[in-house]
Amino acid sequence: PSSKDWRGGRAASFNIIPSSTGAAKAVGKVLPALNGKLTGMAFRVPTVDVSVVDLTVRLEKPASYDQIKAAIKEEFEGKLKGILGYVEEDLVSPDFQGDNRSSIFDAKAGIALKDNFVKLVSWYDNEWGYSSRVVDLIRHMYNPP
Repeated sequence: PSSKDWRGGRAASFNIIPSSTGAAKAVGKVLPALNGKLTGMAFRVPTVDVSVVDLTVRLEKPASYDQIKAAIKEEFEGKLKGILGYVEEDLVSPDFQGDNRSSIFDAKAGIALKDNFVKLVSWYDNEWGYSSRVVDLIRHMYNPP
């Protein structure tokens, strides 16, 4: 362990380690409407690969969890096909290893606390999914629309 980051220097194979992440700031840069409205943290856990997002959201307009699932499923089957995933099976982290989608929404893991307050859960392979988007970007740069 280092004096700068005592937790981060501990053995990751035996601990769950709270850590900072720049993901929320990055989202604010890519989606300016969300800038300053997100924060987050990471937990380093003893897994080889794959991460999960636990997103708690206060909605401006009320919506049931079934309505939210339907909207996400529509995007998964439509314009975000291949980037967004949708699962209803009881899956765990190794099941998403090697998945090239950026985010796989876990319909069974989320909950609605109220009609304007929900928890959404989404998995991603933090190495393969990211690499797939880099390849998409290179293809786009090589063959612009």
